[in-house]
Amino acid sequence: MSSIKPPDMKEQTRRNFLRLFSLGTAATAVNMPAIVSAAYAKEKKGKKIRIQKEDIILFQGDSITDAGRKKDDKDMNSAVALGRGYACNATSQMLLQFADKHIAVYNRGISGNKVYQLAERWEADCLALKPNVLSMLVGVNDYWHTLVNNYKGTIETYRNDYDALLKRTKENLPGVQLIIGEPFALNKVKAVDDKWFPDFDAYRKTAREIAEAHNAVFIPYQRVFDKALEQAPGAYWTTDGVHPTLAGAQLMAHAWLQAVQ
Repeated sequence: MSSIKPPDMKEQTRRNFLRLFSLGTAATAVNMPAIVSAAYAKEKKGKKIRIQKEDIILFQGDSITDAGRKKDDKDMNSAVALGRGYACNATSQMLLQFADKHIAVYNRGISGNKVYQLAERWEADCLALKPNVLSMLVGVNDYWHTLVNNYKGTIETYRNDYDALLKRTKENLPGVQLIIGEPFALNKVKAVDDKWFPDFDAYRKTAREIAEAHNAVFIPYQRVFDKALEQAPGAYWTTDGVHPTLAGAQLMAHAWLQAVQ
């Protein structure tokens, strides 16, 4: 009788899983930049913001930008003040890439904010900082809160409030360069379901129109995440269809960085 033991099927299954997982991880890692490139492919070519020496860069928006930042820390380039999301991730890369430019980066996103709430705090949280580059991501609450918080705003409210806020900003900061992120939502992930659509799509469309009207660089976050769904399911990229996971935040940061040079 042979002394060779039959293969341990559990161990063989485990090894096969690890091999497939490692191959899948490698493929995913290779394709992450391609996700963003593919999402940007339909955007107008050539428009980027050039980071200048001693620029002040401000991230503004709602909880996606807030990302648990420490609000009593007002320092520039502070990890705790920048939060745990895409703003911090993008800033880390900028500080590395533009080390000779001595830039100052701030995050003033606040969870739950809609456009009118940004306007209420705009003097202290934007104009007083005098940013050269202003990055905006707002809109998901302007729609979401009509479903869950009895908010009465409409798409017209969103459009008019957003347009007025950017006009006010440019009047006070004539040279400011604008980056506008597209509101996004991933269907079938906890908070987001079919009743969001197609109404939410109007907020995405309006954000793009606002960006064009104000000569802003537009970041197509919805398309970025839609392309990412080809690699992994929605729950991999967001916790609830709106708020990004670690992977989702890094994906957003990568997309944001395509707006600057």
